[in-house]
Amino acid sequence: MTLISAGTMVLDGRVCRPGWLEFAAGRVVACGAGAPPRPVDAEFPDAVVVPGFVDMHVHGGGGASYTDGVEAEVSRAAAFHLRHGTTTTVASLVTASPSELLGTVRVLSEQVGNGTLAGIHLEGPWLSSARCGAHDATQLRDPDPGEIAAVLAAGNGAIRMVTLAPELEGGVEAVRRLVDGGVVVAIGHTDATYEQTTRALAAGATVGTHIFNAMRPLHHREPGPALALLEDPRVTVEVVADGVHVHPALVRQVMEVAGPERVSLITDAMSAAGMTDGFYRLGTLEVEVEQQVARVRGTSTVAGSTATMDELFRTALRMRGGIASDSALVAAVDMTSTTPARALGLADVGALRVGRRADLVVLDSNGSVLDVLLGGYWRLRSTV
Repeated sequence: MTLISAGTMVLDGRVCRPGWLEFAAGRVVACGAGAPPRPVDAEFPDAVVVPGFVDMHVHGGGGASYTDGVEAEVSRAAAFHLRHGTTTTVASLVTASPSELLGTVRVLSEQVGNGTLAGIHLEGPWLSSARCGAHDATQLRDPDPGEIAAVLAAGNGAIRMVTLAPELEGGVEAVRRLVDGGVVVAIGHTDATYEQTTRALAAGATVGTHIFNAMRPLHHREPGPALALLEDPRVTVEVVADGVHVHPALVRQVMEVAGPERVSLITDAMSAAGMTDGFYRLGTLEVEVEQQVARVRGTSTVAGSTATMDELFRTALRMRGGIASDSALVAAVDMTSTTPARALGLADVGALRVGRRADLVVLDSNGSVLDVLLGGYWRLRSTV
C-alpha cells in the first residue's frame, strides 16, 4: 500500500483541499478529503493532483510518429506524451493505401496488447476529398464493407474509434457496421449537410472529430455538421484548443454550449510536438513547422499540432477561472480525462476513484507537470 497526500486533489469529480489517495497493485484502494488516515509515503503540500490525461486523438510526438507503424517509434511517441501527463493514449492513423493501413493496424494492435496504447483511431481513409485537410487525397475512398471487415480483423479488437464522412457512398451503413463491431464512430473531415449528419448520429455515431476543423462551415441556411454535433446531447465533440485550430472565443462558446461533460480536448499532435521548427512528415505528406505551427508544406493547411495535454489543461483552467477555482479544476479534469474516457468506453481510467487504475498527474501551482503515476508506478522521478 502506498499513501500520498496533496494540497489539492480532484477525486471522482470533487475538489479536495487537501486530499489523500492510497493505491496498491496498480489500483486506487482508498481516497478522501482532509488529513490522511496514517503517515504518508509521499506528500505534495503545494501541488495539485488530477487524473492522468486521456488523449483520444494524437498522431505522434517527440520526433516519433504512430502513423509509420514502427514499434520503436510508437514507444517513443507514447513516452514523450507520458512525460506531459498523458497516461492513456489512443493512437491516430492518417489515410493510407489498403495494404499500408492493414500493416500499421497490425503493428499498433500489438502495442495495444502490451498496454503502451489504449487503442487505435482510424482518421481516414473514408473521408471527404473536399475537407481532407492534411490527408493524402489520392488515397481517400468510400467505405467498403470488405475493407471495414479486414481492418477490424487486423485490429483484433484494438480499433477504438473511426472517423469518417457520412455523406460518402455507403457512409451511414458504415457507421452501423462499425458500431455493431464495438467501435466508436466519429464524424469528421466531412462536407455533410446538417441532415446527413443527423442521419449518421441516428445510426450510432457519437463523436465529432476536431469540431469546426475540416468540416462544412456553419451557414445560416445550411448549418452543416457542427451544429448537428453540438446540439445532440449524445455527442462528444473534440476540440484542439491550441490557439491555432479554433479561435479561443469559439472554444469558450463550445465549452458553454456543450458543457465540459461533452467536450474532449485533444492534442491532434504529430511528430513535431516537443521538437524544434523544421520539416517533418505526417503519413505521406511533408509538413513544415514554423513557430510551432504545423502546416502541409507549401500550403496554409494546418497539419495536426505540436500541443501536449498539459498545455491544454492549463488553457482550460485559464478559460474557466484558474487553478484556484474548484469549478475550473473540475471542468479541466472533465475535458482532459473524464469526458474522453467516457466517450471511448474506457471504464478503467478518467477519474481518481476506488477500483480505477492508479493513473495521476502531479502539477505545480502553474499547472506544470511535476510527476506522473501510471498504473501505480512513478514515471518521472522516484517519488516513493
